[in-house]
Amino acid sequence: MNLHFLNDAQANLNQLIEETASSHQPIEIEGDNHTAILLAKEDWSAIQETLYLLSIPEMRESIKEGLTTPLNECDEELDW
Repeated sequence: MNLHFLNDAQANLNQLIEETASSHQPIEIEGDNHTAILLAKEDWSAIQETLYLLSIPEMRESIKEGLTTPLNECDEELDW
């Protein structure tokens, strides 16, 4: 994760936005009292979707099961 200090980030905000959008890597911005993370909107949306899907108990269990299923057994139709 790239670290930038507030003054640098302010001076180069457009460049940082382009960088995080193209690399899909978050950028850490350190202020005087707090630190924030700059994420591309696409990545933030993906995180939100993942959290939503994991909040559905049946979906979470289906994902866990899928992660342990060998690839050659994954050609069946989904039952949900």
